[in-house]
Amino acid sequence: MTYLWVAVGSALGGMGRFWLSAVAARAWGAAFPWGTILININIGGSFVIGFFGTLTAAADGRFPVPADVRAFVMVGLCGGFTTFSSFSLQTLDLLRDGRMGEAAANVALSVALCLGAVAAGHYGAGARHRAGGRDGHRGAGTRGHRPRPARPAGGGARHPLRRGAAAGSGHGRH
Repeated sequence: MTYLWVAVGSALGGMGRFWLSAVAARAWGAAFPWGTILININIGGSFVIGFFGTLTAAADGRFPVPADVRAFVMVGLCGGFTTFSSFSLQTLDLLRDGRMGEAAANVALSVALCLGAVAAGHYGAGARHRAGGRDGHRGAGTRGHRPRPARPAGGGARHPLRRGAAAGSGHGRH
């Protein structure tokens, strides 16, 4: 059933990306990939995955949800909505057109803004969690730092949907 939720989320995320990309292109033109960078895709998806992943972690999130719901949002919606492949192609096109400065700006802005967005989502959800705690009590809240969880036997990567790990991140620190 999880695969069905991922498929539905991916379809909805892809449709949202297509629609918002068209809106951004109409608003600012298609010469520079502003829609991919700022408005709709990578930053928004980075914020959502950071916020939702932290807030819904099964072990200590304020609103724990079943793994299928996390898969729907984090792997499906965010995976269908965010577009590293589009970013890569747009950067290559800028390079091939000799627009080195714009290509460098695309890379720098995308990486810095997406990292900022995922951090804002994560810390925003963490602050919300610490402020109210589960069941109305205040969380421990040691400035957002928690001990790193033990790795599974054999040292393998954690499953991406368990305890606060961002989808596909391979580790559970959050």
